[in-house]
Amino acid sequence: MSITLTERAAAQVAKQLEKRGQGLGLRLGVKKAGCTGFTYVVDYAEEIGPDDAVFEQHGVKLLVRQADLPYLSGVEVDYRREGLNEAFRFHNPNVKATCGCGESFAV
Repeated sequence: MSITLTERAAAQVAKQLEKRGQGLGLRLGVKKAGCTGFTYVVDYAEEIGPDDAVFEQHGVKLLVRQADLPYLSGVEVDYRREGLNEAFRFHNPNVKATCGCGESFAV
């Protein structure tokens, strides 16, 4: 199982961690939400828990709880700026359907 962090995403995480002055990396997870089933949850990781899988790329750590790995295995996390909008983007090969607004997905 692997999760990929693009160089752009890693640079953004490193920039934000430096700005915050604390944190180990980025935490990625899923939660039940939306009309399709799941949504991504992104936060700063302050510590590595006993049930965390740690992926490190481009000098940045990405932490995922073991329970979320089946939904996130193979995901590529990118960071894009489009006009005035900028956000993390997820390319998830496990997704079978998304809702019309793009906020949730099904696996």
